[in-house]
Amino acid sequence: MKLVITMSRRYGTGASVIAGGLSEKLGLPVYDKAHIEHKLNENSFATEAEVIRELAKQPCIILGRCASEILKEQSNVFNIYVSADRDDRIHRIMKKEKLTYEDAKEMLERNDREREDYYLEHTGKVWGDVNNYHMILDTSRLGISECPGILMKYFEKMEFI
Repeated sequence: MKLVITMSRRYGTGASVIAGGLSEKLGLPVYDKAHIEHKLNENSFATEAEVIRELAKQPCIILGRCASEILKEQSNVFNIYVSADRDDRIHRIMKKEKLTYEDAKEMLERNDREREDYYLEHTGKVWGDVNNYHMILDTSRLGISECPGILMKYFEKMEFI
């Protein structure tokens, strides 16, 4: 099966690390906002949804950008939502960005609000609604480094790979 994985996430959950680990294990490219915007700049006539649909013609991992909703009609798409406890997320942001607790908290709130607004504007749906995903990973409970292996075991068991 030509598996396309979409990964929606709260800010500071470690989803990009999970996507990177999964990319290494599966040999799939990871496409994020920067990559999609670069493709848009190359073709000024394309929309973001068109770029995502084009990328999803081949197996890949797509981070965010409402990809789960854009690709909902494709049977080879597996949608993941990555979450974590708020305090864990704040501490991860503090460490990664070298910020104070208050600055990291503000950054988290701003990013989450922007992602929530973006998702609602482009899909008309509530961001993070469990009904929009096949699997939810809580990195506070599972650990970021464990998630790629958990996903691989699941994909193998379900014969997705």
